[in-house]
Amino acid sequence: MLILASQSASRRAMLEAAGVPFMAVPAEVDERALEASLAGAAPDVVATALARAKAEAVAARHPGRWVLGSDSLVVCEGRRFDKPANREAAAEHLRFFSGKTMELHSAATLVRDDAVIPCADKAELAVRELSEEFIADYLAHEWPAVAGCVGVFRIEGRGVQLFSQLRGDHFTILGMPLLPVLAGLRSVGVMAA
Repeated sequence: MLILASQSASRRAMLEAAGVPFMAVPAEVDERALEASLAGAAPDVVATALARAKAEAVAARHPGRWVLGSDSLVVCEGRRFDKPANREAAAEHLRFFSGKTMELHSAATLVRDDAVIPCADKAELAVRELSEEFIADYLAHEWPAVAGCVGVFRIEGRGVQLFSQLRGDHFTILGMPLLPVLAGLRSVGVMAA
């Protein structure tokens, strides 16, 4: 059985809906320290490094098992955004995104012992002009649910109202490049080909 190195509800839901048997084990990784060590690296490199670090941390405790780590990050006008620290930070993020296009970089890595299978994808999300009234109403309904969401949205909920256009794979926008992950799982025999 696959081990998901995450407690993310959206990643669990994607795997469940796809019929992938798994158990979830949280990874204990200092993400901010790893990001700091990769200062200046391209966003896809950072997302892949974070996904791999999570998978390796859990795989070290479960030798011989396939572990899936995943991470997503948002870049807007060259600035990288993490999950908002609090509701005011979430509002500030939304103000910054307003009228701009954010890039969502999503990565996943499968690890078993010394075997590593990385995959990554990018989506572009055009954020419409957001009024202060909309931001306040949106956070009144979505906070604290979006506290753990990079980009301050859940596309499967009210977050879809932030956007005027989406370019990219649906699963990538949900937070994991699921189709490449499924291909990787088939290639190593975790799932039937």
